[in-house]
Amino acid sequence: MILIGMFDSPFVRRVAVSLRLLEVPFEHRNWSVGRDFELIRQFNPLGRVPALVQPDGEALIDSSAILDFLDDAAGPERALLPPSGAERRRALHIISLTLGAADKSILLLDETLYRPKEKNYAPRIERYRNQMHGALAEIDRLAQMRTAEWMVGPRMTQADITLTCVFTFLCDALELGQSSVLYPGVSALSARCEALPAFGELRAKFTSTHASYPSEHDRAAR
Repeated sequence: MILIGMFDSPFVRRVAVSLRLLEVPFEHRNWSVGRDFELIRQFNPLGRVPALVQPDGEALIDSSAILDFLDDAAGPERALLPPSGAERRRALHIISLTLGAADKSILLLDETLYRPKEKNYAPRIERYRNQMHGALAEIDRLAQMRTAEWMVGPRMTQADITLTCVFTFLCDALELGQSSVLYPGVSALSARCEALPAFGELRAKFTSTHASYPSEHDRAAR
């Protein structure tokens, strides 16, 4: 398989980490929407990442759809999302909050980094910021309430993977000061995951001058 997209995108990275954890071999195409837009459109007419190209040439798009495909191929015993019941609902709830925070952070970056200051709309910026921090605060509350070492159940799930990839992106892109104080539960979980090879070896630090941003990340998980 071939994974298309850069690891500074949390959506691309959560797919890459999942592939590694499921021991699925893949090649990586470090393509930027800003630099390699026409190349990417050969596999995804939307020109967005991630895209996962299968050996027969079929391309899967949208990180959530890709992860569903990988779990189905892995089988219920190895799938990274619990198959049913309360654990699945809890994992999906955490993932939804996490992706929501990522979406709002991208809109916030669009407003504050890429729109001329004289065109910034303060109430909208404040709303995005409140939505992002509101989601993170709720996830942190759940993280501190957990009785197991992972967010859902006794083993790592997609909730942990997605949360870590997004939280690291937010810390890089928005320079969340004192993140360990603001969100101690999420910070502790993220640090634990980032110390694992599957995460640490698949990381590219976000930079606001990157030619691919923001179009590469914009709603890439939807």
